[in-house]
Amino acid sequence: MKSNSINTYFFIGIGGVGMSALARFCFHSGHKVYGHDKTRSDITNALICEGIQIFYKKSLNALPKFLLSEDIIVVYSAAIKFNHLLLSFYLQQRNVVMKRSEFLASLCNNKKTLAIAGTHGKTTTSLILTHFFSETKQLFTSLMGGFFSGIKSNLIKSGSDTFIVEADEYDRSFLQLYPTLACITSIEPDHLDIYTTKKEFLRAFIQFSSQVEKELIVSHGLPFKGITFGIDVSSDYQAKKLKKIKHGYRFDLKTPYETYKDVCLNLIGKHNVSNAIAAIAIAEQSGLNASEFLHTLKNFPGVYRRMNLYKWNESIIIDDYAHHPSEIYSVYNAVRNFYPLYKNCVVFQPHLYSRTRDFMKEFSIVLSMFDEIILLDIYPARETPIEGINSKVLLNNISKRKKRSISKTKIKTALEESDAKIFAILGAGDIGQEIKKLNLERIGL
Repeated sequence: MKSNSINTYFFIGIGGVGMSALARFCFHSGHKVYGHDKTRSDITNALICEGIQIFYKKSLNALPKFLLSEDIIVVYSAAIKFNHLLLSFYLQQRNVVMKRSEFLASLCNNKKTLAIAGTHGKTTTSLILTHFFSETKQLFTSLMGGFFSGIKSNLIKSGSDTFIVEADEYDRSFLQLYPTLACITSIEPDHLDIYTTKKEFLRAFIQFSSQVEKELIVSHGLPFKGITFGIDVSSDYQAKKLKKIKHGYRFDLKTPYETYKDVCLNLIGKHNVSNAIAAIAIAEQSGLNASEFLHTLKNFPGVYRRMNLYKWNESIIIDDYAHHPSEIYSVYNAVRNFYPLYKNCVVFQPHLYSRTRDFMKEFSIVLSMFDEIILLDIYPARETPIEGINSKVLLNNISKRKKRSISKTKIKTALEESDAKIFAILGAGDIGQEIKKLNLERIGL
């Protein structure tokens, strides 16, 4: 991006979370921004309201002539294939064309950059870190891979002294980044359609860790040298004496410099305590004073579709983006920990045929832990169907008797028919849109 001139950007796949944050950044930096996506969504609607024009037809004739110019800078999502009609046009015309990860790197690699990587916990950790920077009035830019609950924008830009970004392992995107500080929250094989083997997956994280300029902050037990964090383990940043409170936890925090008593977090799930400790470590290592931001944890607004609690009739609904077996287990663990006396039910929309295939056994084991299991069809996202892989196959592998599959339009009916009191509604597809139709009452803040 040339800082001294006004550019025109065209984002292909603008409705993606990471893409929309970059589009907002360009737009609010004074550039002209346009976009294309295959369907309307809450994200595209919000971008339109902010002043960004978006097109939905996959046709060159649907675009105004000026957008077909050689001067247009094109940014495309990793989910977009080279044979996409619009992308292939710009490539053949030799426009400046960049994948999302390349463009993100071009914005922040020469700035102080705090990058959060890991199979699980990236979004929650980066948003807690963003919350710390906001509450202490730092000059920074956060390009978020998620949304604060109740807020439609995933960009916070008060200055450009520091960039906070997610380092996404999908498509090896994070290898474009050379951050000042970085955190690795967890490493567990995923995206095996890209990496093929678990060794390749780990090798990518090893390479990413070698690209960090200063401090690497890692979850205790990971095979990297760095500043460690954890819960009740011998680590540099450690949560101790963890106690449940109504909708979260109270704990003591040991840092390399100080011990703080009675720190409160208003999120359920021990994995979120770990995410909070990671954010604390990054913030303090970047130069913030923990005594000035720790108290803000108790008014953290939460992350949209990350352990959100709702009241529905006489029941409680937990809405979460969980789409990997370990993430589902974290939700189950929180359910059993906070609501041990109530019958529970999971409503799960599998995400990607390849992930369902690669983790069929693991999904069936963790879903079988719930008292009742309801499956939706697999959300394909960028994929085409794989023969022999579908929700019914997964359902047959689940050991619990109380199980069934439904269409996503029948979620409300299924909840009404269940005798469970705690419902976990999980998945990274479009299940969140169905949840909105239930008119839920948010609790926990």
